[in-house]
Amino acid sequence: MLTYLARRLVLALITTWAITVVTFIIMQLPPGDFVDAYVSQSSAMGSSISAAEADAMRQAYGLNQPFYIQYLKWMSFVARGELGLSFEYGRPVTEVIGDRLWLTIILSIGAILVTWGLALPIGIYSAVRQYSFGDYVFTFVGFIGLAIPNFLLALIIMYVGFRYFGLNVGGLFSAEYALAPWSFAKVWDLMEHLPIPVFILALAGTAQLVRIMRANLLDELRRPYVMTARARGLPEYRVILKYPVRAALNPFASTIGYLLPFMVSGSVIISVVLSLPTVGPLLLRSLLSQDMLLGSSIILLLGILTVIGTLLSDMLLMWIDPRIRLGRDT
Repeated sequence: MLTYLARRLVLALITTWAITVVTFIIMQLPPGDFVDAYVSQSSAMGSSISAAEADAMRQAYGLNQPFYIQYLKWMSFVARGELGLSFEYGRPVTEVIGDRLWLTIILSIGAILVTWGLALPIGIYSAVRQYSFGDYVFTFVGFIGLAIPNFLLALIIMYVGFRYFGLNVGGLFSAEYALAPWSFAKVWDLMEHLPIPVFILALAGTAQLVRIMRANLLDELRRPYVMTARARGLPEYRVILKYPVRAALNPFASTIGYLLPFMVSGSVIISVVLSLPTVGPLLLRSLLSQDMLLGSSIILLLGILTVIGTLLSDMLLMWIDPRIRLGRDT
């Protein structure tokens, strides 16, 4: 077990390094750089920037240096946990991300808990009560959840809340707490605003995992060991929960690897629609303005979440299914 964990951690570090290289290359691929985007934006607003001023900005930001020099400078910042300087905001990336990262993590964890808390029991019920009225209802709702884009659902909820209830459902804080320092009252205000964005984020994932859990459990319930357990007179809840559900959880648990980064990257449009102070809008803004270090740092965080999610998924699969063998056996 310890050997496996050590091997996985080494692979995680190598994967993270590879992510930094690919991320930095991707951010360099669009034509131009931050200065070009800044000059274009200034021209659109009626002000002009001379070529000498643009060259001075490139020199100040280090954009005139070779690719590998820029990458090594960024990696030196990453090694110190600083992530570099945001060109657009003129502040360290860690300060720009600031509370947004923690709010994103809180929102993502809440959405994952809701997704699993709903998908697991509903999937079990739909498989055990196949073709029942409840199964048809959950299947219909699941297809609706898969068909409706999350941002459209956000727009519908915003319209209904404002039109019929006079509520502004956008944001994660009330106006008086948006810029206030952290306190118990601000935390409570955050908890009151979380349910709607968490529900919107969790809906599509819940619908997908319900279908996965239902299909996997139906396959397991037809296995001979289930009929043998029933023939021995075991209670029905033990027949279902002890082995079939545990075996059906394998593909269910493997979704953690992509669920963590998806909750962050998939919430970009929702965050813009609902005016959520999360990392998503920052990522979109950094890509539009070609703020290289800010965008690269956020994409790197998504990659790290993927690595962590994959590691957690492997650990959970080991615990769920003792048939999984590491090393020699597969």
